[in-house]
Amino acid sequence: MAQRRDAAVRRQGGRGDFGFLLYALLHTVGFLAVTLLMTWGAFVLFFVAIGGFSLDGTMHQLANLATRYVAAEPARIADFKLLVVALHVVVAGLLIVFRRHAIVPRDVISAGGKSA
Repeated sequence: MAQRRDAAVRRQGGRGDFGFLLYALLHTVGFLAVTLLMTWGAFVLFFVAIGGFSLDGTMHQLANLATRYVAAEPARIADFKLLVVALHVVVAGLLIVFRRHAIVPRDVISAGGKSA
């Protein structure tokens, strides 16, 4: 099987399977985009939860956060930004661990390593 594939690559003038490479890249970008959206959703869910699952409470908590952020000194703002980035990385990492089955495309798994 591998010899046929090598011969096909040689016939193409040394070009690899760019279609599969692009497919894998598109799937990876999609996986990362969905993970990013889920991470943002987790932050929204957090603010909705501390707001008592009401729109008024959520807006009150966001206004409180915004007021304190604007009044803070630059060192505290830098610490806050670092905290947000660290939390974002941790939440995204956890989501990637929970979604690790979706990293590899389904049709690659169902093929079971069979070459055409």
